[in-house]
Amino acid sequence: MKGVIFNLLQEVVSAAHGADAWDDILDEAGVSGAYTSLGSYDDEEWETLVETASARLSLSRSELLRWFGQEAMPHLARAYPVFFEGHVSSRSFLAGVNDIIHAEVHKLYAGAACPHLKLRAIDAGGVAMAYTSQRRMCALAQGFTEGAARQFHEVITFEHAACVEKGDSACVFHIGWPPLEAAAND
Repeated sequence: MKGVIFNLLQEVVSAAHGADAWDDILDEAGVSGAYTSLGSYDDEEWETLVETASARLSLSRSELLRWFGQEAMPHLARAYPVFFEGHVSSRSFLAGVNDIIHAEVHKLYAGAACPHLKLRAIDAGGVAMAYTSQRRMCALAQGFTEGAARQFHEVITFEHAACVEKGDSACVFHIGWPPLEAAAND
């Protein structure tokens, strides 16, 4: 896992609960906490931090990952404004994740194992988004999606239609935008 995700978790936890809370999580997890954005770190270290933060903040793993994704989006927008340029909605932003954002991530962070998102139009204004990742962090993908909607001042509906955690072959989300927003953003 790339250090940028660890850095984002630190920013989000510190902003919401204070720097001392982050330091306590690091101490309880038994990790150094010295993460560079370009560095690569073991997935096990990430999971240890998530588990410790979940316990410390009284959230389940899924709740913590979803919250983190929601709250990380403004930090991402400030740190990487180029990823948001040219997008007028969360829908166009999500559609560009693989080809624009993850392509840039691969340029910046060689060896990054990014998740893959596949979008297809469904009902009036909605999309089905398949999420594939070796890390099985669909709650984080949901949080990032909801955070992107907030970043673009939108209200969306989000249904977790299928999930690998429940035995499905992939995670599939149904995401809906209000009809006027969907029509304006197509």
